[in-house]
Amino acid sequence: MKTLIVHCHPNPDSFSHALYVAVRGTLEQAGHELRCMDLYAEGFEPVMTLEERIAYLPNPGLIEARVQPHVDALRWCEHLVLIYPTWFYGPPAMLKGWLERVWLPGVAFMPPPKKGKMAVPGLQHIRAFSVVTHGGAAWWWLKVMGDPHRRMVMRGLRALMAPRCHTTWLQLHNMNNVSRAECEAFITRVCARLQSVT
Repeated sequence: MKTLIVHCHPNPDSFSHALYVAVRGTLEQAGHELRCMDLYAEGFEPVMTLEERIAYLPNPGLIEARVQPHVDALRWCEHLVLIYPTWFYGPPAMLKGWLERVWLPGVAFMPPPKKGKMAVPGLQHIRAFSVVTHGGAAWWWLKVMGDPHRRMVMRGLRALMAPRCHTTWLQLHNMNNVSRAECEAFITRVCARLQSVT
């Protein structure tokens, strides 16, 4: 399976990076053809410039040329894996910027054909979508808040993929208070779940 792993955390000694390394090794052993992108490590530029914003709809090719390796990887993959922390009920700004500058019109979607209609999905070659995340909030508090992060990712992003796209959401809560054993157990669970994605 052609799998793109996108990791987003600034600290190479973080739990997030340990997850990234473990997932990469597990999927490689399972026979996945991998492309891996560590956004902080490569110095991805997440900020859309004024020039890019003006060109966004009439000339998205201007931005695409600047992030071409990322666009090519997104178009190539059948399985997309995102690994990152949950900060303030959402993904890090770096990952949000990656979405804004890579998931472009003509790449991830086409704008709605008319008022009141949905965008036309452009990632229908992606048939599996996996998200691995972790954050400080308790699970019950996210439920009180309506779980905005999970809804955005698993409804909004997922809607641009294949109609029968298989989804996996794995989240470790209470990160400020979990033990090392709990972290290791979560890594084991993540690897076992993703190993079964084919």
